[in-house]
Amino acid sequence: MAGAISRLNRPTTARRPTHDPVWVRWTLTLTALAFLGLFLFVPLAAVFTEALRRGVGPYFEAFRNPDAIAAITLTLTVAVIAVPLNLVFGVAASWAIAKFNFLGKSVLITLIDLPFAVSPVISGLIYVLLFGAQGLVGPWLQDHDISIVFAVPGIVLATIFVTFPFVARELIPLMQAQGNDEEFAALTLGASGWQTFRRVTLPNIKWGLFYGVILCNARAMGEFGAVSVVSGHIRGQTNTMPLHVEILYNEYNFVAAFAVASLLSLLALVTLALKSIVEARSHSIQTVQP
Repeated sequence: MAGAISRLNRPTTARRPTHDPVWVRWTLTLTALAFLGLFLFVPLAAVFTEALRRGVGPYFEAFRNPDAIAAITLTLTVAVIAVPLNLVFGVAASWAIAKFNFLGKSVLITLIDLPFAVSPVISGLIYVLLFGAQGLVGPWLQDHDISIVFAVPGIVLATIFVTFPFVARELIPLMQAQGNDEEFAALTLGASGWQTFRRVTLPNIKWGLFYGVILCNARAMGEFGAVSVVSGHIRGQTNTMPLHVEILYNEYNFVAAFAVASLLSLLALVTLALKSIVEARSHSIQTVQP
């Protein structure tokens, strides 16, 4: 009897569920690092190596080309137009979905996810079928001298289509988790709808909003498929940076192609840095709050 009691009181050395052998941790860590090195760091290093293969002079010369300047300008212009519009749509759609119940709510959620399910090439073809010369409203647009496809408006529309889920998809779960109590309290105290949004809702969602805008902007500047279909590849007019890289590469102008690609890579790295800062800031605020 005493032996049984002593065995019960003896401390156990059972392994905790979160404690793995050292070799398992090292194997998983090295596998992850090898994967990142092979598919992320090596391609990035190759881009910058090829861009600088002939020195710094030819590298910067690629950006003084009028077509490159036009492509960079168009890329930034499209992002400046598409991102704010998606911001407005994302906030409005998230507010409606998270705060209200209405007929067609599930349909709206499904439509927001549509660009994730549809190939960007298909979305570009949709705009060609609508606004092209032989499209649904193409003849009317031609009669009124309005250009959508193979012009800047078509590029903007295609970019908006492929990027509009990003802001909404970041805000919807955040607003749903926060609930409506604070808004109801503000309205009870006499605040208007705009005051409630500006002083209560917006501060609560601002980090999620920044996060969605960063992702939306990154996709807008790097979009290729949909923009390629509707742009027409007109040099100096409808070529964005990704399309300009493709043309230079097909012409065997590798230094210029990789130089512009390196600029896109730098923009992606800046986006990742901003994303990390926003995530860290959001996490620190959540930790401080009771």
